Formats: sequence, structure tokens, C-alpha cells
Amino acid sequence: MSDTPHAVLEGGHVRVLPDDPYNQALVENAHPPGWVNPVPKDRYHLVVIGAGTAGLVAATGAAALGADVALVEKHLMGGDCLNVGCVPSKALIRAARAAAEVRAARRFGVEIPDKVQIDFARVMQRMRRLRAEISPQDSAARFRDLGVDVFFGEGRFVDGKRVDVDGQTLRFKKAVIATGSRPAEPPIPGLAETGYLTNETVFALSELPRRLAVIGAGPVGCELSQALARFGSQVTLLEAGRGILAREDRQAAAVLERAMVRDGVRIVTQCRITRIESHREEKVLHFQCDGTTTDLVADEILVGAGRVPNVEGLDLEAAGVEFDTTGGVKVDDRLRTTNHRIFAAGDVCSRFKFTHAADFMARTVIRNALFLGHGRASALTIPWCTYTSPEVAHVGLYEHQAKDEGFEVDTYVQELAEVDRAVLDGQSEGFVKVHVIAGSDRIVGATIVAEHAGDMISELTLAIAGNFGLGRLADVIHPYPTQAEAIRKLGDAYNRTRLTARVKGLLEKWLAWTR
Repeated sequence: MSDTPHAVLEGGHVRVLPDDPYNQALVENAHPPGWVNPVPKDRYHLVVIGAGTAGLVAATGAAALGADVALVEKHLMGGDCLNVGCVPSKALIRAARAAAEVRAARRFGVEIPDKVQIDFARVMQRMRRLRAEISPQDSAARFRDLGVDVFFGEGRFVDGKRVDVDGQTLRFKKAVIATGSRPAEPPIPGLAETGYLTNETVFALSELPRRLAVIGAGPVGCELSQALARFGSQVTLLEAGRGILAREDRQAAAVLERAMVRDGVRIVTQCRITRIESHREEKVLHFQCDGTTTDLVADEILVGAGRVPNVEGLDLEAAGVEFDTTGGVKVDDRLRTTNHRIFAAGDVCSRFKFTHAADFMARTVIRNALFLGHGRASALTIPWCTYTSPEVAHVGLYEHQAKDEGFEVDTYVQELAEVDRAVLDGQSEGFVKVHVIAGSDRIVGATIVAEHAGDMISELTLAIAGNFGLGRLADVIHPYPTQAEAIRKLGDAYNRTRLTARVKGLLEKWLAWTR
């Protein structure tokens, strides 16, 4: 459905586009052209289908503990994260941030040329080079050397004890479904015929689209809209809902929206795209807002409208595994499917579609599948971050979720405008917000909006996971000056609430007595 395919299959071999030395090195690691599948063992302790993050962690962890493991992948090892997700997108975002920093240099008394020149082909080449350099960590050769039998091909269940891979039968004691997810295609008339980009294909671009329409203002849409606008593309972001990042804290989304507009992104919300059509080499989007129909002409369309689980072609019915095409494989809290010999982890079964969530779900699967463990997915404290500028990071509950669960919260907010390092960095538009159970300092949720919110959120994730109250964070000494000092300031703010009139009166009497 894309104008620019990311990878093609030719004669049983994968070729990633553009076919340059960096992508050839990537393929050599992620799907070696000369790879010969091993002879299957009589039976495996664990057969893993899918070599994305969840599959790789499950396979290497089980093998390290002495299990016989088979890993099945039909495309590229490393999954979305390495090939079309975290790794390439963050390389692109970093380059875009560099461009923005140069443009902003005059704010700091640094003179620059009147116009910043962007060599987009070199930006993308750098991304491909870095991706290739990282790819050995996820390579077939590395996993073979770790004791994992790596099979390339289409994996499907024969029954509840066997997986077929292109005619080879893998018998298992336990199995893991880790096939991930893919971009959803919105049901917009003309979209498929016109052609569009997704996160799976945008990284194959070598020329910057002059005019770009982005459908969907979730994390992918926001990250790539801002990055490509910083490179100089005329970006229009179209969202059906009331605002960007619909699931995030509204105050956080508002800060980001202002930043994106400053970077040149035109944001149109509460709109419905009625149809899309081609006109010569242009793409014309027709959409309605408040009853008014408007046309938007673009050179490329990027779709970031959610994801769907990869469950097709697995013959899950033969294994007694229940699933649906929207929510994916059905699992219990121990990540067992309806066939308790078969587990699932990652995007294919979780609402948390993050690399780090897939990683820790896979660790839970190892304990439960191989060692009769009782690890619970619900016990995982999973933070997340949208890597825009500023970043928006969150962990735990939002205020409305706490109310839905039947308890009230007290909320503490520290504006970055009152944090010295943020002021000195010129990054004072943002905040740290922490929710605690009303009348206590038990943290149940937090949101951070800052240039490095993804790094800062870990301190609050640790506090929630370790049951450290907000008051204790006041005792954590931070180097001065850092933006993370905002978290300590919130601890101080909580402790000040404990200084009631009665306590203050007692302290004054003590000091008077000890004078």
C-alpha cells in the first residue's frame, strides 16, 4: 500500500530498500541470504514464533538457562524496533533536533547563517548506518552462537504441540507467540489506491517530501510530524479527535502542541477525511471540519492511526488458541493463552505496544512457561514516552483513571520554569506532575513534559515499583543543577503539607523551650 516499500522478497531472500551497503549489512545480520535452517531437535523446551523484542528476549533468556529453544522468523530479526521503529525513528528525531538547535542558536548569542541547509539524503544515510551497526545484537549468527536454533520461514501451528516451518516440524513442550503488530489502515475511500507511507516504509525515503499530510496524532504521528517539519517539510497533521495524544494528560498535550506549531506543523483536529484521490503526482485529501469541506494537497501521506496484531497465517485455531483481529491473542495475567502450553508476549497480545513492555513480558513468560512461575503481567510497572520535543513521559494512572477505580488523588505539579537547569537550558516550558492517593504520599501516577522526560520518568517508575512515597523522594540528593531536581522539589512540596498548624505550634513551643 506504500509508495516506497521498505523491503522486498526476491527468490526467498530479503532485500531492504534502498539497497545500499548499510542495508545489505542489516540484512546480513537480520536475515542472512545464505542461511540454512538447522535440523530440528526431537522436541524443544520452547518454540518462539517471532524475532522481535519479545521473541528475542524469550529465546535468549530461555537458552541461557539451559533450555532447548527454537526461534522462528519469516522476515527480519529485530522486528519493528530495530528495523522500522525505535532505532531508525530515534536516529531521525536526533538529527531533526540538531537542526532545531542550530536554528535556535541565536537565542544563546551564537550567530549562524541565515538559512540552515538540510541534506536529507545524508540524514537518512546516517540512520541506515547506525541501524546496521546496532543490528549484530539481534543477528541470526549471535543467537545461533547463544544456543538458539534459528529458523527462517512461515511458522504455523499444526496442533497444540507442533509448529510447521516451511515443511519442517518443530515439536515443543511450550511455545510463545511473539509476532508483534503492524500499522492499521484507516477505512478512508481512496487511501489504498493513492498510496501512503507508514512507520514501516517512511525510513526508506531518500528525498524529503515537500508537502506531507499525516493522518493520526498519536505518538508516531506526532514524532514524525515534528521531525520532518524541522527538516523543512510542510506538514499538516490531521486528527479526528479533539487534540493530539488523546490518551495523554491534557496539560501535557497542550504544551507539546504549542511546540509543534512553533516548529511549523499545522495541526487540524476534529476533522473527518471523506476521501483521497490522486491528481497527477499529487495526493488530494478531502476532509470536513465543523461541516465545512476542505481540500489538502500533499506529495506524500503518512498514516499513524494505530496498530493491529499479527495473528494471520499462524493457524491458531489448530492449537486451540483464541484470538481476535483487533485485540490479538487472548491471554490471562500469567500470559497463558487458552492453550496453557502456549504463551504470548508483546504487541500481539498487549495494549502496551512498547519495546520495553515486550521485553519484560517475555521475562515473565520464561518464568511461567519453564519454571512453573506465577509472574503476573499486571504486576509490571510500565512507563512510556513520546519522543517529541519536548518529550512526554508517563507511568501509572492518570487522574481520571484513579477516579474510575474509586479513589481520589492529590496532585503535585512542579513547573520547569521554576527549575534552574531548565531555565538555563532554555527549556522551561514543561512540568513534572505526580498523583498520590489522597491523604498519603503513595505515588500512583506521574507525567513529565521535558526535553529528556524519558530519562527522568525512571525515578518515578522506581518509586511506584518499590513503593517509595513522594515524601521519601525529598531525601534523594540530585546533582545541581539538573532538570530532575523538579522531582525532589515535589517531595519537598508534599512534606510541607505535613506541617499543619498543630505541628507548627508544637515545633515553636519546642524551640522556645530549648532557646
